Amino acid sequence: MFISSKTDIGMKRSENQDRVFAEFLGDNVSIAIVCDGMGGASSGGVASQLAIDSMVSRIKENYRGGMSENSIRNMMLTSVHYANTVVYENSKADIEKNGMGTTVVAALVVNKKIYVVSVGDSRAYLLNKEGIEQITTDHTYVEMLYRNGEITAEEKETHELRNVITRAVGVEADVDVDYFELEQFGNFSVLLCSDGLSKYCTKEYIYDAVFEKDLERAADKLIDYANESGGKDNITVAIVAN
Repeated sequence: MFISSKTDIGMKRSENQDRVFAEFLGDNVSIAIVCDGMGGASSGGVASQLAIDSMVSRIKENYRGGMSENSIRNMMLTSVHYANTVVYENSKADIEKNGMGTTVVAALVVNKKIYVVSVGDSRAYLLNKEGIEQITTDHTYVEMLYRNGEITAEEKETHELRNVITRAVGVEADVDVDYFELEQFGNFSVLLCSDGLSKYCTKEYIYDAVFEKDLERAADKLIDYANESGGKDNITVAIVAN
C-alpha cells in the first residue's frame, strides 16, 4: 500500500484553510482525511485543524486489527460526530470564531476494503481498471437542485450558487454524515480532494494522472494543473493505492 498527500494555498487566497492527514495505521491499513475550512479571519483553518486532530485521535484510540465492519462503521461515524462537537464548542467559546466550520472526507483503507465518511463537498473517488467514479455525494445546493430535476448536469457546473454547501462539520450541534463501504479485488486507488482540485480537474484527468502512477508525482501534477487553470481556491489531495 502507498499513500501521498499535498496541500497548496492556490493562486488567489491569502491563507490556506485546507488541512490534510494521511498515515499508515498498520500493515496495509491507512487513514486519509481532507478538510476544507470556512469562516472569517483564520477560523476556517482552525476548524479544519480541529476536525482532523479530533478524528485522528479517535481513530487511533479505537482502531484494532480484525475489527468487524460494523465496528469500523461506528468508529468512523463517531469520529466525525466527535469532530463536529469539538469544532462547534470552540466556535461558541470564541465570538470571533462563531459560525466556523469545515468539510470532511475521510477514507480508512484496510487491505482491499474501503470505508469512507463525508460531510460537505470535498470528494472521494475510486480508481480501478474499469475507470474512475465519485464515491461521495456533494452536499451542495446545486447538487440538491440537480437531484430534484430542476437543473441539468451542465447547468450544475456553472450555476451561480454552485459553491453553497448544505452540510458542514461544526456549524450546528449535530451533523448528518454519509457513509460508504466498498471492496476491491484488483489494483485500486482512493483519492480524496477539496473542491479547489475538483473544480478544475475532470475525472478523466485525475484518472490519467493517478492510476498506477507514482503517487508523489501524481499529487504534484494535479495541484500544478489546478493552479495553472486558475487556482482560485486552496487545493488539497490525498491518495491511497494498493
